[in-house]
Parts: sequence; C-alpha cells; structure tokens
Amino acid sequence: MRKILIIGAGKSSSYLIKYLLDKTQSENLHITIGDLNVDNAKKLVGRHAQTEVIHLDVFNAKSRTAAVKNADIVVSMLPARFHIEVAKDCIRHKKNMVTASYVSEEMQALDEDAKANGLIFMNEIGVDPGLDHMSAMQVIDQIRDKGGKMILFESFTGGLVAPESDNNLWNYKFTWNPRNVVVAGQGGAAKFLQESQFKYIPYDRLFRRTEFLEVEGYGRFEAYANRDSLKYQHVYGLDHAKTLYRGTMRRVGFSRAWHVFVQLGMTDDSYTIDDSINMSYRDFVNGFLPYSPTDSVELKFRHALKIDQDDIVWDKFLELDIFNSKKMVKLEKATPAQILQKILMDSWTLSEDDKDMIVMYHKFGYELNGEKHQIDATMVTLGEDQTYTAMAKTVGLPVAIATMAILNGKIKTPGVQIPISKEVYTPILEELNAYGVNFSETEVPYLGYNPLNA
Repeated sequence: MRKILIIGAGKSSSYLIKYLLDKTQSENLHITIGDLNVDNAKKLVGRHAQTEVIHLDVFNAKSRTAAVKNADIVVSMLPARFHIEVAKDCIRHKKNMVTASYVSEEMQALDEDAKANGLIFMNEIGVDPGLDHMSAMQVIDQIRDKGGKMILFESFTGGLVAPESDNNLWNYKFTWNPRNVVVAGQGGAAKFLQESQFKYIPYDRLFRRTEFLEVEGYGRFEAYANRDSLKYQHVYGLDHAKTLYRGTMRRVGFSRAWHVFVQLGMTDDSYTIDDSINMSYRDFVNGFLPYSPTDSVELKFRHALKIDQDDIVWDKFLELDIFNSKKMVKLEKATPAQILQKILMDSWTLSEDDKDMIVMYHKFGYELNGEKHQIDATMVTLGEDQTYTAMAKTVGLPVAIATMAILNGKIKTPGVQIPISKEVYTPILEELNAYGVNFSETEVPYLGYNPLNA
C-alpha cells in the first residue's frame, strides 16, 4: 500500500482530499491527513476507509518527522513560510514533496540535495501560481514547435464571486485570504515590459493604471499589475518578448474605489493605531481626515477625495458602513490594514449559499513566417459551495494530479521545480480537462496593445 501524507486541511484542501480518497482502491493508497484542527480534517474525510487523521503540529519536530518518515510522498498545504522544515525532513528521509506555494530562496537551496537523492520537489502547482504556468507554457511550446517567435505575453487571474452571488456594489467578496487583498501591491513598484519599454507603477498609482478585458459569457473585467511581471521572463523563455505583463482581475470599478483606501493610508500595515481597541469605524475613518469644527466625517471624506455625492464610488463606501459610530474595531494595537480588513469582512465574507469564481486570461502574441498573430485563452471555473469552492478546485486538483503523477512515475525529473515542462503539464492539463477546468483558445488579430485601452 502506497502512503500519502497531506499536511494541512484548510480551505484549499477539499478537492485535493476528495480526489485522492476516490483513488484509494484503484491506486492502492493510504491517506494520512495531519492538521492542528483534527475535527475539520475529519469532516473532509468522513468514514472513508484507508485514511487516517492525525494531530500534527509542524513546529513539533518529533511528530512531523515521524509522519514524513512513514509516507511515500508528502503534500504540504501549509502557509508558504512553513514548508521548509517539512522539505528538510523530506530530504533527510528521501521523500518526494508537492506544494502549491512559490519557490522560496530556502526551498531553492535544497535543489542540489533533491537532485542528488533523485527527489522531486514540485512547487507552484496550484492555480496562480500553477495553472497559469502550465496553461501558458503549453501554448508557448506549441507556438515554438511550429516555428513561431513569442513577442507578447500577458496573463491575468482573478479570485472573484460567482455571478449569482454578486450582490454588492463592489462586485467583490473575499474568496481567499482577506489580508492578501488588503495589502496587495505593496512592497515596491509594479514592473513590466510594454513594447520593449520597461514600465513602472508605484503603489500609490497602481489602482489607477488598469487594463480592461472581456470574457465571453461573463462580461468586462479590469486588471491591475502584479508587482513583478518579469519574474518568469527567463523561466518561460521570453527573453526577447516585447511585452510581458501579469495582473490581477477585478470587476470594473473596483480599483477606482480601492484607490481611495490607498490614498487615505488605510491599507498601511507598517504601524499601529493608538487605542484602536476603543475606536469606532467612524473614528477610524476620521483619523485619516483633517480636523474641522463644523464639517461631518462624510463631508470631509468626500471633499478630501473629490467624490461627488451622486458618484457610484460614494455609494460603495456607504454600503460598507464605514461611517458607523456604533460599530467598534475591538482590535488591540491594530495596524490600519488590520482594521480595514475587519471592516471589509463585515460586508465581503461569503455567506453559506455564496459561490466563488476563478477567471484566468492569457494573451499570446507571436511572429510566424513574417506575420504577427495572437491567441487569447480564457478559463472560468465556478465553485459548488463553501466547501468545494472554485479556489479549492483550481488549487487542489493540480496538486492532487501532480502527486499521483509523481507516485506513478509519469513525472521523473528530480529537483526543486515548477510545472513548466511538457513532462509535467501535459498529463495534468489533460486530466484537469475532464474535471471541467479547461481553456478556450481564440485566434485574434495582433495589435500589440490592449484594444480596450486604446
């Protein structure tokens, strides 16, 4: 019997666990799930045979090492910063490992040891990163195989609320970690390449420099630039591309309103607010506005940010109830970002009946026989409920399929890696297609720029 250890049974693990449970008989598997919250893990497993749920604290070296030693392959669904100790155990006990997280410097440093021991450490095999890598490289390789030369690549991903659950003025709810949404874009200027020119967008302008996209059947979206679009330029073999841009998708109008929070300083996570525990939401907002003995907080807000009272942006802020003097922050020594997150969670937390949606959009521009061409590829995945979400599906299924591909010897190349080779992406994308996670590709005229921004 082949043993799989899954560490972490959070929101993104539901499809991963279900996929592997469904294969316990046919693939002769025994699944062990380790988590601090044993009850939550048991809910996902039920009374399924050939499974075991254990209490596992990743900081407890003894129990962690014992669990790793007993497995044939380890899947870490922990937050990225916790992978490294698991990875070291996997090196020590010669176990393959799979994660959905970005490759850290610490993880990359294990590459030589992994190769020396013939071990596969597959990373960035979720949705973004993961599905974006695989779907992009499949088309890029197809273009190259027929003699084409890549000159443009743009890639956009959004974790959004499904249309049937889209019932607020922001057209947005938290489908993933709320903190990541609040602090998105911070830490340096966004950098990308456009028509052979390096472009930069500082954080204070990030949400006012957006691209526009149309997805058939789902309408119009906007996208703001990711911090470093050039991170994968060499990895993808796009050193000679004229345009390289990666962004995050939202519904049109979100970024303009979010820019207000940035302007005021409410997304700052670098300092704490005095006496935040006793603050009302209204006090919090007023703390970022000038003093006036006569003007209301609402008037000062609109005046400072040049928002007319009949502007839809104004209605967005009223909907969030940020001027309420009775709602209390109740967070001790909180940063502005932490307080803003709490306020937003009042309005943007998915209800029991809500469903989420993952949207991905790639643009491929290339030259072939002296002519320029473009392929646009889109993918939309909808969640079923609050357990089997679109996010869990697009993160968990690639992880699960990769795990089985490694276990069955379909993926053989050792080392610390991401899923950009044909050996990796071909079997995974083929199987994802059977689960309804697939891309629609369309040939369009090459313009060298986004026609919706012209």
